Amino acid sequence: MKIWLDGKLVNESEAKVSVFDHGLLYGDGVFEGIRFYNGRIFRLEEHIRRLFDSAKAILLNTPWTQEEVCKYTCETVAANGLTDGYIRLVITRGAGELGLNPYLCPVPSMFIIASTIKLYPDETYQNGLAIITCATRRPAPAALMPQVKSLNYLNNIMAKVEAIQANALEAVMLNEQGYVAECTGDNLFLIKNGILLTPLISDGALDGITRGVIIELAEKLGVPFKECSLTRYDIYTADECFLTGTAAEVIPVVALDRRPIGTGKPGPFTARFLKAFHELALSTGTPFA
Repeated sequence: MKIWLDGKLVNESEAKVSVFDHGLLYGDGVFEGIRFYNGRIFRLEEHIRRLFDSAKAILLNTPWTQEEVCKYTCETVAANGLTDGYIRLVITRGAGELGLNPYLCPVPSMFIIASTIKLYPDETYQNGLAIITCATRRPAPAALMPQVKSLNYLNNIMAKVEAIQANALEAVMLNEQGYVAECTGDNLFLIKNGILLTPLISDGALDGITRGVIIELAEKLGVPFKECSLTRYDIYTADECFLTGTAAEVIPVVALDRRPIGTGKPGPFTARFLKAFHELALSTGTPFA
């Protein structure tokens, strides 16, 4: 496997960062997960734009342009001979001194991995997920902006641990007010009376790229759409539920906290969105070969 690291492609065994890197020491950095299908990188420019927005929000100045990062990403995928897979792109504050002061890290570091990923078993896309509500809450937006995809993912990891210990593959995370924010790694959508619903960004949801694609597809499919505050009651009483994410794509949810959602099986709206998403992903994107 070839990894792009600070200006050059190196073998996996040579891809190393300093133990003084603030990304390692303090989670001080940002990242993106990006999919590529059929020889094309899906929504590459959008992902890189969000990466730079995240970096700007935490005052992480990068020496690369967005155009250069797009180019390096394409080069990395091509170097690994893959046509379908997943990209993890990380920018850290770089190596510095012990202590929190980020201004003692003179040069940021960036690496790009092109590989494969599989979050959920194949059968869950057919039969749906049974998920739980976890006790771990999403950080308040005033404390940690949900739009920033930072390397500090401990909150999500602890929520994932709760899901695994409850024999579930995913968990709903609430904010401090008790409203639904998102899941540990995915955005959440509901269908109620023919209307597509999803939590507000201000309630703690990440403004996901796949989330945005689903909103675009809703207009094309003629499905009314609304962003609003949601509670667990709204999920319990929904007609359908599905999750979205770059790695997860679109996956149906059929139960929350042992309560069946709708008929307890993936519904027709979910199937329409899943089909439309796959058609779009397989037919569009930035060529890298």
